[in-house]
Amino acid sequence: MSKSPVTCHVLDSSIGKPASGVKIYLEEYNQPTIGAFELMAEGETDSDGRCLTLLRSTEAEEKMIPLKAGGLYKIIFKTKEYFESTGRKSFYPWVEISFEIVNPDEHYHIPLLISPFSFTTYRGS
Repeated sequence: MSKSPVTCHVLDSSIGKPASGVKIYLEEYNQPTIGAFELMAEGETDSDGRCLTLLRSTEAEEKMIPLKAGGLYKIIFKTKEYFESTGRKSFYPWVEISFEIVNPDEHYHIPLLISPFSFTTYRGS
């Protein structure tokens, strides 16, 4: 199985473990057509806190949904639902990370470190 060109990894830094079951949404900016972001894909982190299949068109296919050079995207992590599932409250109900695809042939990995009252991200490899 090949990896999606956009992947992510969510770690719960408050407990030092992967955050499994975090819902993820990937949206593409389409100002000329609708003036806003449009849902492209959705997924959920696995037991290791990773989502590696976000842009695969179906589970049975290896075909990937294409990215656009110069395209603007955002990935949304539903952190409140995750923390509530672990019996904790959080300050941020979700985390949105906007990014630009310069080269659609590259891999874009977006790690997210979360705790109930903070988050950190960077471009991973």
